This record gives sequence, structure tokens and C-alpha cells, in this order.
Amino acid sequence: MDFIDLGGLEGAGLGVLAGALVVLALIDSTSFGTLLIPVWLLMAPGRPRPARLLAYLGTVAGFYLAVGIAVMLGAGALLDRYGDALDSRPVMLLQLALGVFLFAISWRFDGKKAEARAARQGANPGRLVRWRARAMGTEADASLLPLLGLALGAVAIEVGTMLPYLAAIGLITTSGLGTGTSLGVLAAYCVVMVLPALVLLGGRLAAARFVEPRLARLEKWLSKNAVELTGWALGGLGVLLTLNALGRLGWT
Repeated sequence: MDFIDLGGLEGAGLGVLAGALVVLALIDSTSFGTLLIPVWLLMAPGRPRPARLLAYLGTVAGFYLAVGIAVMLGAGALLDRYGDALDSRPVMLLQLALGVFLFAISWRFDGKKAEARAARQGANPGRLVRWRARAMGTEADASLLPLLGLALGAVAIEVGTMLPYLAAIGLITTSGLGTGTSLGVLAAYCVVMVLPALVLLGGRLAAARFVEPRLARLEKWLSKNAVELTGWALGGLGVLLTLNALGRLGWT
């Protein structure tokens, strides 16, 4: 199944694969669990606790990797058994319909409507601040359980919307790479996915006065635009699937 034509992974084909995976990983890096929550945790008052944030990001990346390995192995078995059927015209038409559907629903992710819903629900900022203090170990209770629970909860919520990640798994699975190499590429993808949060952590430790006000603005912007970012990710993936299906059908 040629989900995306990589030109046989020779020469430029490897560059195309790497570039596509980096773009998808960076899209994933802007999600609720990989960027918004880490920025929120970094804004906790007091001395930074890098070990805590590293534990959070390690849990997120590890969970994503475990899910990815399970999906990849299942996808590989599926391709071995039904590869010819997946290249059939009905499947291509189904992919085209899915791409158009994702692009269409992306327009429903309206940030203003999400902001209005949040205002109606009346979130309690004091409770959130106390919860963050427990997660980052700035209170007497320094247990890692709240932090790890936050990481697992965030990823569990995102499992149903990890479309860029699933697209990346599709690329890796159909690339012709060996199993060991594919797993290594998938692990590298998960590292890139949390890399922006790691860079922000480094900045928070090395240049707190310079970084903190910018983190505050980033946190505000992400909180306001998280829904719209999801819409952009869905729309981009929809366009990718649609164009690829049109090419495979010979309609372009």
C-alpha cells in the first residue's frame, strides 16, 4: 500500500520521509499533552524542578512509543495479509472521503466558541494552581503520582485524536525499512515530539528572567488557540490524505 510515494527510499526518498516525519512530529509537539501542559508546569512559582518535567515528558513519550509500536506491528501484519486489497480502488476512494471529511470538520474547531464554553464552565484557577503545586512537588507532598497521572491522563485523552502520529506510523510501516530501524525511527519521532518542551525547560533553567515572561505569553496563547491548532492539524492531514488519494486514483 503506497500511502505516500517515497520514491523507493533512494536518495531524495529518504529526505522526503524524514522531512514528512519531522513535520508530523512538530505538529504533535503542539498538542495539549506535549506543549500546553509542560508550559503550564514550567510556570509553577519557585525554583524550577527539571526532574519533574523530565519525568512527565518521559512518561508521555514512552506511552506514545508503546502505542506506536503496538499499532505499527499490527499495521505490518495487516499489510502482509491484505496489502493488495488496501491498494484497491474502493480503499483509495475511502481514503479520499476520509481526507475530505477531516478537512471539513477542521472548520468546526472554533477557538472563540471553545473560549465561550470555558467561560460558562467557570474553571477554578485556585484549584488548578494547587494541583500544579502538588504535581511539581512544591508542596509538602512530593509524590510523583499526581504528575505521572497527569501525563497518562493527557495522553489517554489524545489517543483518539493522534492523527498526525498515525500518519507517521503509516509512513514508517510502508517505507520498506527493517523492523529494528522502523522502531528506532519511531522512537526518534517521539523524542522530536517532546523536543520543544525540552528546549523551553532548558531556557527556563539557563535564562529564567528572559524566558519566564515569554512562557507566560506562550501559555496564554496556547490556552486560547489550542482548539484552533487541533483544527489546523486535522485540516492539514485531510489535505495530505486527499491529495495522495487523488494521485493514486490518477485524477491529478
